[in-house]
Amino acid sequence: QVQLVESGGGLVQPGGSLRLSCAASGRTFRHHVMGWFRQAPGKERDFVAAIRWNSGTPFYKDSMKGRFTVSKDNAKNTVYLQIDSLKPEDTAVYYCAAKGDTGRYYHLESEYNYWGQGTQVTVSS
Repeated sequence: QVQLVESGGGLVQPGGSLRLSCAASGRTFRHHVMGWFRQAPGKERDFVAAIRWNSGTPFYKDSMKGRFTVSKDNAKNTVYLQIDSLKPEDTAVYYCAAKGDTGRYYHLESEYNYWGQGTQVTVSS
């Protein structure tokens, strides 16, 4: 049974940093892409970043480049999302997801087969 479990969310002040984790289990993800999405209150879920498990190649939504860094730890079967210089508009539930690596469509929510339960990030002073 595939499980993706996010952690690391919380309340942080503007300008702070967080590192979100996504622990993956239940199968090998060597040929998968791990994605991060977020859903702000009242908005649709939106692509943030993704990483190809095999090569470690990252992909980012253009507006996320610079403050967001996606990485992985093969030994721990865990993917991370580092968020720096947090802003109130980063407040959202952040989700981890997995899809087979087809070489494309990393940003499409509908392409992802497995999802975590999400972790809340709140940026407020």
